[in-house]
Amino acid sequence: MLTDFFKYQAQTSPHPLAMEISHAKGSYIYDTKGTKYLDFVAGVSACTLGHQHPRVNDAIKNQLDKYAHVMVYGEYAQHPATELCKLLAQNMPSTLNKTYLVNSGTEATEGALKLARRVTGRSQLISCFNAYHGNTMGSMSVMGFEERKQIFRPLIPDVDFITFNNEADLEKITTKTAGIILESIQGGAGFIQPENDFLIKVRKRCNEVGALLIIDEIQPGFGRTGKLFGFENYGIVPDIVIMGKGMGGGMPVGAFTASAEMMDLLSHDPKLGHITTFGGHPVIAAACLATLQEVLETTLMAETLEKEKLFRELLVHPLITEVRGKGLMLAAMTESPDITTEIILRCHHRGLILFWLLFEGKAIRITPPLTVSNQEIEEGCQLLLEVMDEVQKEYRL
Repeated sequence: MLTDFFKYQAQTSPHPLAMEISHAKGSYIYDTKGTKYLDFVAGVSACTLGHQHPRVNDAIKNQLDKYAHVMVYGEYAQHPATELCKLLAQNMPSTLNKTYLVNSGTEATEGALKLARRVTGRSQLISCFNAYHGNTMGSMSVMGFEERKQIFRPLIPDVDFITFNNEADLEKITTKTAGIILESIQGGAGFIQPENDFLIKVRKRCNEVGALLIIDEIQPGFGRTGKLFGFENYGIVPDIVIMGKGMGGGMPVGAFTASAEMMDLLSHDPKLGHITTFGGHPVIAAACLATLQEVLETTLMAETLEKEKLFRELLVHPLITEVRGKGLMLAAMTESPDITTEIILRCHHRGLILFWLLFEGKAIRITPPLTVSNQEIEEGCQLLLEVMDEVQKEYRL
């Protein structure tokens, strides 16, 4: 299979891990050789309930027996999508009450950026340096990492950047600004949390100049930080919320949510202001609804904070300079990208899946399923520490 994988399937990097997958269940992935891997990445924060969660699987199978795709988005009332949007509205601030379902996080970003321009009649968009909101052309335009986008220019115009947690930069948000897009916790930059009420100050500045605040919850969303959405930890209510990854229980999905007043503007002048064929797909929506119900009806969200404490208690080693993040969105930092890469690759060979972050080479991504057990956390951390001991000894660090 590996020969065909490299021959026929486009790659995203020169050296993919290229593990041949047999099956996955719970917190584990199995390769075709029968090797068992403890998954501390969860499909890059996407598999909120682990692999093959029975509630999600049952929802998918039940919906498949009824109907799959029947019409482009927004024309027919389909139960799973309607119920999903309703349950989201019931569990978000009252002004965030209407949701547009799409197929991925980057599509949700595209829709949110368009909505900000449509609502305000302005063109300027502001993002943060080292921000990541997706990889399509509009999303790439608000990516704050020039190395990854220079070759694809020209991108969409009238985009400016500020530094996350830099209050002085907020003066760049003016009456010309349609919207500022921020991650509630910067992901690719190294799981950096807002400090000194930074998001509250951004909210205040947006109110002063009439700009919209767009919060990207693609990674923190659906319970990973102890709240349904990360912004709930920081005392603000955004104008638009972007979500994806973890909302689908491992299925491809994205969404953006705003007030009905704003969202209705996409339906006229011009009509079809935003359109997608497969958004709100009933099988995907059924998986999302089951995932959301499970997160809301269990103690998983509260448990993420207890599991964070356990990780922090266990991850003490001379090679770890700090542990960033919140809940089960954590990054163990080392002194160099080389050390991080050596640790990740050695852990992989020993049966523990860790991963990198996009822009911060010193970070070891630790984003297991919310369903990970304390015993699995202890086992994974013990293996990680053993590998760190080996690296420290061999490299005389």
